[in-house]
Amino acid sequence: MTKSSNAISKWSYYLLILPVVLLLCGWQGWKLWNWAIAPTASSLTQEDDAVQIHIPSGTAGQQIGAILADAGIIRSAEAWEIWSRWKGFQESGGGFKAGTYKLSPSQPLPTVAEKIWNGEVMQLSFTIPEGWTIAQMASYFESIGYFPAEDFIAATQNIPYEQYPWLPADIPHLEGFLYPDTYKLGSDRVSPEQIVQIMLGHFEKIALPVYEEARGSTNLSLAEWVALASIVEKESVVGEERTLISGVFNKRLNIGMRLQSDPTVEYGLGIRQTADQPLTYAQVETASPYNTYMNPGLPPTAIAAPGVESLRATLNPEETEYLYFVARYDGTHVFSKTLAAHEAATRAIRRQRQAQNN
Repeated sequence: MTKSSNAISKWSYYLLILPVVLLLCGWQGWKLWNWAIAPTASSLTQEDDAVQIHIPSGTAGQQIGAILADAGIIRSAEAWEIWSRWKGFQESGGGFKAGTYKLSPSQPLPTVAEKIWNGEVMQLSFTIPEGWTIAQMASYFESIGYFPAEDFIAATQNIPYEQYPWLPADIPHLEGFLYPDTYKLGSDRVSPEQIVQIMLGHFEKIALPVYEEARGSTNLSLAEWVALASIVEKESVVGEERTLISGVFNKRLNIGMRLQSDPTVEYGLGIRQTADQPLTYAQVETASPYNTYMNPGLPPTAIAAPGVESLRATLNPEETEYLYFVARYDGTHVFSKTLAAHEAATRAIRRQRQAQNN
């Protein structure tokens, strides 16, 4: 057999086995992808399997793979190592970012890796409704796992005058100045102090300009404005009544009449009345710096976090002859000019409530 014939035979042999080799390589590659990188069919059907994974600062890429594998996010730390090197994540500039991530086993390994490489940390969010007190905020933060309630309360008693010099002097806490809103945060462990700073920043940005614009037309100090707005906030269930309620309180202050606001009594006693359990006469007659049935003028501090509409309404009270109002059970109020009319309205509402309960 000639040399040329031998060469042809070898090439024929190679051509015959090449498809087999390629097939085997493809099969092994598919198995590696299916086992180590691709999500399983069962996990793809799950939408609620995401978990929080925290990557500490300074964690090496190989350690990240071990963390993800231990948590069941990926199937193999070795596959993570091979894949990230193949993609150049280990050698290229930048690096995997520390932080808290929301990851799921249903996400393929490349998606998980790119999220951590790009620093797509989980967004923490919280919502503080208008009219909440510091105590309510503290309980809320504890309930969602941010930090103990007492830690937040302690942080609100440390007044950061250096950062926010506009804060009133000698206030005992930040009640009324923590702006109610929905906040989104980059994760990485939040502290009570950080939350306080963020909320004060929102007050500075949203609420403070409202006061600055009206400074020449109001006799209220910043502390008085926020205190009165907090009472308007607690008394106003229906937004359309805010300026009228503000007008009633403004009229009372101008003629030297006590505000006689139930929410101030509740705040002083640390209680909340309901339609079925209203304040008792004994509670209304309990001495407290916040009891505006007993004390003239405004309470010593705000009693809640007012929203911008209540803050505006306090600076723009409606001109009114009304001096009294009593709540119906639908969020609205009956307004009266005289005490006799007010008492009659109160009796009528109570009879209506009793009839509904019978």
